[in-house]
Amino acid sequence: MLSLFRWLLRIFTGLVVLSLLAVLISYYFLSRSLPDYNEDFTLAGISAPVEIVRNNDNVPHIFGKTDEDVFFALGFAHAQDRLWQMTMLRRTAQGRLSEVFGNRTVKIDELLRRYDLYTYAREAVAVQDAPTTAALEAYARGVNAWISEVNINARGRGAPEFFFFSNEIAAWQPADSLALLKLMALQLSGHLEDEVLRARVSLLLPDARLRDILPDDPGSAVAALPDYASLVPGTYPAQVPRRMADDSLSPFPRRGLAGASNSWAAAPNRSAAGGSLLANDPHLGFTAPTLWYLARLELQSGGVIGATIPGIPSVLIGRSEALGWGLTSSYLDDQDLFIEEVNPENAEEYRTPDGWKRFETRRTIIQVKDDEPVTITLRWTDNGPVLPGSHYDLATITPARHVTALSWTALTGQDTTMTAAMRLMAAKSTEAAIEAGRLFVAPAQNLMLADRNGVAMQMIGAMPQRDPRHQSQGRMPSPGWLAENRWKGIFPYEQNPRFTNPTSGILGNTNNKIVDAAFPAHVSFDWGDTQRIQRWLTLMKTREVHTRESFIEAQLDTVSFTARSLLPLIGADLWFTGEAAPDGTPERLRQRALEIMAKWNGEMNEHLPEPLIYMAWVRALQDRLIRDEIGPMADEFTHVEPIFMERVYRNIDGAAVWCDVIQSAVVESCADLARIALDDALLGLSETYGPNVESWRWGDVHQAAQDHPVLGDVPVLRYFVNIRQSTSGGDNTLMRGRTKGSSPDPFLNVHGAGYRGVYDFADPDSSVFIISTGQSGHPLSRHYDNLGERWRRGEYIPMSLDPELARAAAVGDMVLTPAGQP
Repeated sequence: MLSLFRWLLRIFTGLVVLSLLAVLISYYFLSRSLPDYNEDFTLAGISAPVEIVRNNDNVPHIFGKTDEDVFFALGFAHAQDRLWQMTMLRRTAQGRLSEVFGNRTVKIDELLRRYDLYTYAREAVAVQDAPTTAALEAYARGVNAWISEVNINARGRGAPEFFFFSNEIAAWQPADSLALLKLMALQLSGHLEDEVLRARVSLLLPDARLRDILPDDPGSAVAALPDYASLVPGTYPAQVPRRMADDSLSPFPRRGLAGASNSWAAAPNRSAAGGSLLANDPHLGFTAPTLWYLARLELQSGGVIGATIPGIPSVLIGRSEALGWGLTSSYLDDQDLFIEEVNPENAEEYRTPDGWKRFETRRTIIQVKDDEPVTITLRWTDNGPVLPGSHYDLATITPARHVTALSWTALTGQDTTMTAAMRLMAAKSTEAAIEAGRLFVAPAQNLMLADRNGVAMQMIGAMPQRDPRHQSQGRMPSPGWLAENRWKGIFPYEQNPRFTNPTSGILGNTNNKIVDAAFPAHVSFDWGDTQRIQRWLTLMKTREVHTRESFIEAQLDTVSFTARSLLPLIGADLWFTGEAAPDGTPERLRQRALEIMAKWNGEMNEHLPEPLIYMAWVRALQDRLIRDEIGPMADEFTHVEPIFMERVYRNIDGAAVWCDVIQSAVVESCADLARIALDDALLGLSETYGPNVESWRWGDVHQAAQDHPVLGDVPVLRYFVNIRQSTSGGDNTLMRGRTKGSSPDPFLNVHGAGYRGVYDFADPDSSVFIISTGQSGHPLSRHYDNLGERWRRGEYIPMSLDPELARAAAVGDMVLTPAGQP
């Protein structure tokens, strides 16, 4: 027995030693791709030495003799820190994920091939101006210089992920950067899904009830639209499971997660220090690392600093010495779906206003890892690419012998958005920046501007010109063979909404409605916010003058206007019943919850139970209100719609009819449903978190899910690559933490401000910024998540153009020397 024990001990010890040895060897190879920020390089492709000073937060400050050399160094720095992320974004835009991930991503690749973004990106290279073309080429040379270093000097394949997946890295091309811009446009566009959902719901509900569940912005006057069945005969209500790719690698946003942002600016007369102020926090889906990368570029036109996206040679959001600029999603309706009739005598033709016409077609092959290649036929009509019915639930609204095509402003090779971004960095005034925006095509954005003299906001991006006779006004798919439904071109840039130096001295946008123009100059019928803007207006009006600190306070505000306005409505008959209830009963649990809710000020603080009770309550209530009317389609409404709830509980246009459960004989009141929904919510919460209401905590369920898109679901590895943090805020707070909405984990924070910046032109070097993870995409780097905790706490880091401040306590000073020089 003793001998057996000794052998077991030896085997166990050996296994432990082997495991430690395997860990050490793995760490050695994986850490080889960690860059040494003090290492110097001699490289071809630059004209003179370039210095990359990485400050103590690993933000590169790049100094070079020419702009081309600076962009070369930016490409080099991007590739050093985010090579895997860059190649993944490129593969996504190209529709080539399946070469790495196999059958898992075939549907994603198929749809991206049909969009054909990369072909348009290649065509767009030729329409950029000379300085932009030079910048794109220099940037590509910089990226490729680092790829060469990885290949020649065995630098751990460039990133740890390349050990798990294909390590083939194609040379970077100028078209790759333009493709990433188009990929951003795809991620920020959501009108396509809204059109489909509106059509599907209209097949089930009368127009009055459709306006309840898919409401317009309050105050907008919209004439009644035809129902979809009359617009496109042959369609019937259908309940099918969503077949849209729902994968962490998918670039297609779920409805309600297509992009959002906040930005506001104050003119000098509304600033305590006498200089303009600007704040901006764009909202995108969370990932690890975040999409944003901080950088400072010293260009011939002056220094610029702010947020870049690895793969794109531009500071997209930031400031120079003279100008600050921010972006918010404009919610411009730049997408239209068309139902195209296929010739019953010839499936290669479709109907047009002038008769039958052949589809434009092209075949493409998707290479699939460990499986046979997939060949698909791409088709286009005059209106745009034909999309398969298996995506976006298009099969549910497409009649037999018809197909669906998409018109979208991003689907063009005449796209000068990159040139606009370059000119914006060189602009010295709001007027020059507005002029630079003329060349912006997609994604349409609101450009918030501040210089030393004033503020402005300009909507940039191509605005489609529709015929006033358009049958659906672009709100639902329409017959593509009718001339009045087709686009008539693009509105002149001068008709894009513009606001300069308002008398109030304050400009702001939270994706709210910015114009009340009549169709077709309406910009959009569907806006991204009706709630945050109300809280922002309150905060702006409470001060005569503002400071950097008051702008930060607004950016981090977690008070929910929605909760404050909805709770008195839905709980009007519940707050003070006076009824006795013994402990342990649902009635007593309800009373305890209502007692603490009555004292709540609407602050979505991560440490409180009230936000969790509120969110669970209204979520359960909306589901009860709509499910008996629209059945399984209720699953599409993953987030609470505040305007719908208000219409119901104020009985606007008879909307209180939603409270009656059709299947029951009893006529339920809205108070009945509010009570039942609260009991449902509390029962579910108590089963999960225990009966002690006071111990429940919003932050336990509202964690920022900054997960690695590839390794985030891998057992064990996910604990090293995912960044999860308890957060405050919610769907409709200024410090927005958009919830997942769907089960499991419906309150997970999956969408928010990956970047925050506040610029003060009274003292530009006191400007501050932050990103939600870290600069590095390498999980073994201390810069992988080092900014994340400060971001969670609402802290910032200085944002200075002073070279000496960058060098102070820098983590590295790298010099790139041209090959052939001593």
